[in-house]
Amino acid sequence: MNERIKQLAHEAGLPTYNPEGIPTKLEKFAELIVRECADIAQQHNKSPVAAPLAIGYVIREHFGVEE
Repeated sequence: MNERIKQLAHEAGLPTYNPEGIPTKLEKFAELIVRECADIAQQHNKSPVAAPLAIGYVIREHFGVEE
């Protein structure tokens, strides 16, 4: 599991230990979120009127996360 994913999971109070060493559901969940964020950023960058700094706002709004 990526070290940053482990740190975020720990911060959220989620277990990160996997003695079998195989990908966990947590890792897959994180991967899906990252992919969706990347897709949003890619679509946002295609817009001729999109402000580069506004992508954080767009991603937070997409996931319903307040600042």
